[in-house]
Amino acid sequence: MHRRQFLQVLGVAAGWGLGGSVARNPATASSGTASPPNVILVVTDDQGYGDLSCHGNPILQTPNLDAFYRQSVRLTDFHVGPTCAPTRASLMTGRYCNRTGVWHTIMGRSLLRRDEVTMADVFAAGGYRTGIFGKWHLGDNYPFRPQDRGFQEVLVHGGGGVGQTPDFWGNDDFDDTYLHNGAPEKQRGYCTDVWFDGAMRFIEANRDRPFFVYLATNAPHGPYNVSERYSGLYKGKDVPNANFYGMIANIDENMGRLAGKLKSLGLEENTILIFMTDNGTAAGFQQGKGFNAAMRGTKGSQYDGGHRVPCFVRWPAGGLGGGRDVSRLTSHIDLLPTLIETCELPRPAGVTFDGASILPLLKGDGQSGPDRILVTDSQRIEHPQKWRQSAVMTDRWRLVDGKELYDIHADPGQKNEIRESHPEVVRELRGAYEKWWTDVSQRFDESCEIVIGTDRENPSRLTCHDWHEADPSPWNQTHILEGIEGNGFWAVEVDRAGHYEIALRRWPREVDAPINAAIPGGKAIGARKARCVIGEIDLESAVAEGAKEVVFRATLEPGKTKLQTWFFDEGDASRGAYYVYVKRVC
Repeated sequence: MHRRQFLQVLGVAAGWGLGGSVARNPATASSGTASPPNVILVVTDDQGYGDLSCHGNPILQTPNLDAFYRQSVRLTDFHVGPTCAPTRASLMTGRYCNRTGVWHTIMGRSLLRRDEVTMADVFAAGGYRTGIFGKWHLGDNYPFRPQDRGFQEVLVHGGGGVGQTPDFWGNDDFDDTYLHNGAPEKQRGYCTDVWFDGAMRFIEANRDRPFFVYLATNAPHGPYNVSERYSGLYKGKDVPNANFYGMIANIDENMGRLAGKLKSLGLEENTILIFMTDNGTAAGFQQGKGFNAAMRGTKGSQYDGGHRVPCFVRWPAGGLGGGRDVSRLTSHIDLLPTLIETCELPRPAGVTFDGASILPLLKGDGQSGPDRILVTDSQRIEHPQKWRQSAVMTDRWRLVDGKELYDIHADPGQKNEIRESHPEVVRELRGAYEKWWTDVSQRFDESCEIVIGTDRENPSRLTCHDWHEADPSPWNQTHILEGIEGNGFWAVEVDRAGHYEIALRRWPREVDAPINAAIPGGKAIGARKARCVIGEIDLESAVAEGAKEVVFRATLEPGKTKLQTWFFDEGDASRGAYYVYVKRVC
């Protein structure tokens, strides 16, 4: 059963938030439970296992997270993807990211397949109010936006980080413009404060009904901007990046504010609060400086330092707490199945989860459970490659790239490669990977098409962040300022036949500058001709002096196709239009 069928069966139309009275969770209602638990999932960005004082960091101070650590069940061998969007795809679906269409952070490979059922879909179908605050990074256009994927309240930035190409131009973490329920809205304050403020308003507004909050901060991801009040705590100390630590200090302060809000509203006892991060540290351990909990590798690595992260779970009313450790191998793909069982949510029929409920581990001794084999990898290319930056994991073993074997119990720093001593283990883990690859690779040749011409998003603003086969890929606003000569194509689907306007721009419309102009901090270009190819239609036009955009008009038929654009200089130099606005006019 695909996503739309699942939502229709449960009486929830795709992309439509529940309003009015709450649809009671059928499973919870039948069991007689009056108050299903609220759920708050906090995910920070690029904070590693060692970026917490409760995990032994000798310099960084995280008193509120340390207190939460002492009150929680801690998953001490918990793994995610080595980078942002893949982790989020698995977290939202309970499935390996590679099978969901998300194995990169850019190039159209961070878009979550439209037929995937998300965590927000499941909670909404179970009668919960759903809200996201912060980072989404699974698509900025229909049908991939969070409001298209089960979230009823949305406050997010664009792309994979503040200041990236899809983000509102000029955002820098302070007083930014974010998307509130699909519309740009100016905010006041620091990014992390804004996300927590929005989440707490949502919690207070829905205190009398079950809610699911996905609070995914962009911090401490770059750009490493934070008030001196926080970074000043670490300047002059032996740390790789004082601003990075300062951003975590601010997160810690906000976790304290959130805990206080839950307590004051009387929601602390019956709220499942989860804290985790999305991959290994990005700036807490560099060139041997800093702290990485004795692990090898950082963000992007196939070694444990790239994907073993904190995960703390507290639910006082459900008996989850007390500072207990779960030492068995667990993963981000386990959280959705676990929450479905814990909250008695409707399980989506026809969806095969790669993860499993770990509720027995959380409620038990943290040790008893079946042996399992899990896989994580880092692709970050257009077309996945077998064995690329991969780790096959068990409670004891790590097979890295199909050829390096480590006993993680005896050698947690992965310093001693021992494949020759244990050939039978290598054979078993390689065999498991082969089966996994055959399974998850079945749709690798498919693209996730952005739908244009739909009433749900008209016009559509396409950005070069989602170019396929781009070389180089201008995924950050600094690349637009530089005018880099990259290009690629968008995979699109025309929703319906009609007359369309396709506007090619170097700068987004909120900048309102000529194509060839150099805005402050930027470089002028010399575009003289523009070209647009969509399917079999090939259009060209001169770039008029002072023009802010070149608009092409075409009659399009429904269906999947490719869209590519060019700005040509006098010579051979060219680049794609970094921003393209597609509007169905009739």
